[in-house]
Amino acid sequence: MPGYVIHLAVAEEYLKKHKNKIEKYEDFIEGVIFPDSVKDKSETHYGIKSSKANLVNFLKENKLDNSFNRGYFLHLLTDYLFYNKYIDTMTKDMYNDYDLLNRYLINRYNVKVPEKVSNQVFFKEEGELKILSKELVDTLISEISDFLIDELEIAIKNNPEKWTFFRDLKKEFK
Repeated sequence: MPGYVIHLAVAEEYLKKHKNKIEKYEDFIEGVIFPDSVKDKSETHYGIKSSKANLVNFLKENKLDNSFNRGYFLHLLTDYLFYNKYIDTMTKDMYNDYDLLNRYLINRYNVKVPEKVSNQVFFKEEGELKILSKELVDTLISEISDFLIDELEIAIKNNPEKWTFFRDLKKEFK
């Protein structure tokens, strides 16, 4: 799963691009961080594990009628695309990459790390990125924040088969 700071950067960019789509900032951010703030992440990601977020199952049980659920959905969308479009492998090196990128992302995207997760955000000033790059993460943040949640909800409900299974969607999202 992407680290908290990546999720929060996507959220901040989404809010910049879609100012009128979110009513309550705090509830939206709470929704963005909630799925990773529990012990059993498979439950909050509606899949067999957190890296296999299931957007269809989420929408079967939830409406996107409030800021919290919209933030929650954006979190799951970020996870879904992170594993289906942006990366090919997940190793322990990813967590080191998050720590190396966190300060850059906080400064670039004006991320405010909520107090409740601040003890889970770490910083490394030296080291080499092994899986992620600033360019890849900037692209991910830009592209995911472009989605209109309401339009995506309709697309998923109209064609759930396309979104149900974890599979390689790189060609489709290019």
